[in-house]
Amino acid sequence: MKLTKLGHACWRLEKDGSTLVIDPGKFSGESLLEGARAVLITHEHFDHVDVEQLSKASSGLEVWTCQAVADQLGDIPAKVQVVRDGDAFTTAGFGVRVIGEWHAPTYPDAPIIQNVGFLVDEEVFYPGDAFTPPGVEVPTLLVPTTAPWLKLPESIEYLRQVRPARAYSTHDGLANDIGLMLIDSWLGMEAEKQKTDMRRIPVGDSVELP
Repeated sequence: MKLTKLGHACWRLEKDGSTLVIDPGKFSGESLLEGARAVLITHEHFDHVDVEQLSKASSGLEVWTCQAVADQLGDIPAKVQVVRDGDAFTTAGFGVRVIGEWHAPTYPDAPIIQNVGFLVDEEVFYPGDAFTPPGVEVPTLLVPTTAPWLKLPESIEYLRQVRPARAYSTHDGLANDIGLMLIDSWLGMEAEKQKTDMRRIPVGDSVELP
């Protein structure tokens, strides 16, 4: 399986000629859905879902997401399907399990919104904007590292809780060069501690997963 960082919080998974995209948001660039047969969307924030891009998608595209996002996508041509914590489904040749229900707290007066994480092919877990305990072994974790709702030490504690075979930074499009340097440093130290691959993948770069 090929994993590619498209930008900020958006990722592309490819295998056997099929493509799945996770969280194509406004901070992640254009043409995010090119070649995609399926899209997974964790929650409604615009850095994770770009309704304008989805409105141009083909009717054959499948979108899997929580109810709050589905409510915003009623007019797009793609097939939108609502999922909840505990659901499992197959799309574009990928097996997916849904893990999690809620976004991490943001602003003190703001209500907590829906947020579903996705475990793809029992290999890649993306929790969305949350540190949801997956409750299962996770070979590859996409760990959030920069956001108004988190501190970097929380990301490290999550890595120690999940103990994945490998982990890559996500939700890092808000960081400037100094912030990215800090992310690289912290992940490098944790990789050394856990004796595994933990790092930031530059936008446009890919890794091959077992």
